[in-house]
Amino acid sequence: MSQPPPGVDPNTPNVARMYDYYLGGKDNFAADRAAAEQMTSLFPDVRAAALENRAFLARTVHCLAEAGIRQIVDIGSGLPTQGNVHEIAHRVAPDCKVVYVDYDPVVVAHGQALLSRGENVEVVMGDFRQPDDLLAKVSQEIDFDRPVAFLLFALLHFVHEADKPYEIVAQMRDLSAPGSYLALTHATPAIPDVSEAALEIYKKATAALALREYEEILPFFDGYELLDPGLVAPRDWRPDADTYLPDTHASVGFGGVGRKL
Repeated sequence: MSQPPPGVDPNTPNVARMYDYYLGGKDNFAADRAAAEQMTSLFPDVRAAALENRAFLARTVHCLAEAGIRQIVDIGSGLPTQGNVHEIAHRVAPDCKVVYVDYDPVVVAHGQALLSRGENVEVVMGDFRQPDDLLAKVSQEIDFDRPVAFLLFALLHFVHEADKPYEIVAQMRDLSAPGSYLALTHATPAIPDVSEAALEIYKKATAALALREYEEILPFFDGYELLDPGLVAPRDWRPDADTYLPDTHASVGFGGVGRKL
């Protein structure tokens, strides 16, 4: 990335661009790379964790499409990379509508390029912390009288209690039809010393971390039936040979998929 879109500060580390760097992408600035390298030196498994998260996303989308879901809303979608949600879903169901949502102008600007790759893809500017506005925009693209899947991958651990994340997830659940899905991943403070240092790094970025324990993540699925194997490390959710990754030294979070009761 050579020039930022108007209004974007390239000198402040950005969590989406840091994630892009972990995945081996090139849509990042020097400040993003420096902060990401700080995290890598602190926790060498962070790159593997990002790849595991991405692989879990791919398996989830494939599962949802095979289950008959034809509407997917990816909130906090991040920068486009290999194996985007619409690409995976359309291999199973070309008629599946995918709506990407992000509040980052860099993400939205890059996401617009996706529209030229096929139909049934939209990119919406929206902030999870402002659910009424976000859902109003999404409702222009999605029919909430039909089942929809909400994807919240690596998002909720950037949403603090003051922003009422549990209430927002419940609002999305209540709006959606029976048979809808929620899929998410969430980082956890698995290594106390590392977690404290990580908090300091992300405090200087565009979003500070809000790490939660397993028992605090599970209630996001209230009103949903968790699919097997439940809320587990992302690498352990229905792994297959095509998404095998080297062992990491520590889990950095949990992921799960639930179906609305």
